[in-house]
Amino acid sequence: MSTYHIPVLLRESVEGLSINAGGVYVDATFGGGGHSVEILEKMSTGQLFAFDQDEAAAANLPDDSRFFFIQGNFRYLKNYLKYYGIDAIDGLLADLGVSSHHFDTPERGFTYRTNAALDMRMNRKASRTAEIVINEYDSDKLTGIFRNYGELQHAHRLTSAIIQERRKQKITTTEQLISCIEPHIPRQAENQYLSKVFQAIRIEVNQELESLEELLEAASGMLKTGGRLVIISYHSLEDRLVKNYMRWGNTREQPAKDLYGNSFEPFRIITRKPISADEEEIRNNPRARSARLRIAEKQ
Repeated sequence: MSTYHIPVLLRESVEGLSINAGGVYVDATFGGGGHSVEILEKMSTGQLFAFDQDEAAAANLPDDSRFFFIQGNFRYLKNYLKYYGIDAIDGLLADLGVSSHHFDTPERGFTYRTNAALDMRMNRKASRTAEIVINEYDSDKLTGIFRNYGELQHAHRLTSAIIQERRKQKITTTEQLISCIEPHIPRQAENQYLSKVFQAIRIEVNQELESLEELLEAASGMLKTGGRLVIISYHSLEDRLVKNYMRWGNTREQPAKDLYGNSFEPFRIITRKPISADEEEIRNNPRARSARLRIAEKQ
């Protein structure tokens, strides 16, 4: 499992669930199964439902009668669990973003470090690819993606370079994409800049922020009183959504209100500041450097 994906903040996140040995839990991002195995270790009876939309994750399933794997997007959490007769859960853990497996499989197109087809789909059955985004989106939509999802200045310059290139030939590989935007890449921050470019495209391809909002809303509705919401995020866009939802019960940075206009806080915040990986974990797993763990309890 560790060769597929090294679980980040494993001890801290599983402890954050405050597991009831006979409870019902969700691992919304199964991946290599590291978090799921640790959760199962702390359960006696109970049930663990794990989600992953990538068919490759199915190779890592534990042989355990308490474990149920759902190959699907966690945004449909409520519908899938309803199929199993589950209408309430004791806790949910999500380790967001891209797994080590995705980055380490060059042909998936998630990294700028190797030349590959512009794909970036977490679900390989999905119709939207990075190639479609780059070649078919209009100027305003592309600029918005780079500005909003990559938080890139002068996003219009990237869009202009891409549109000029695709008029000459279709952009089908990561190498072509990097080549056409090369004049706009800061010389002293190439890796950071390209990471943001690829992040922006990946978020759009997989509709990551919309899916996260739907997951948070579904989890909030299904968590029992005292149930825990445990989320690991890797960039400010995700972390902001999680922080706002845990604080306000929505992602709009304003209090949730009842039918009478009274403000209420659906969660008790367990982590006033997000938990980060320590130096030892970062040495062993450099991808843990940007991880931020937040925990909240349903009131």
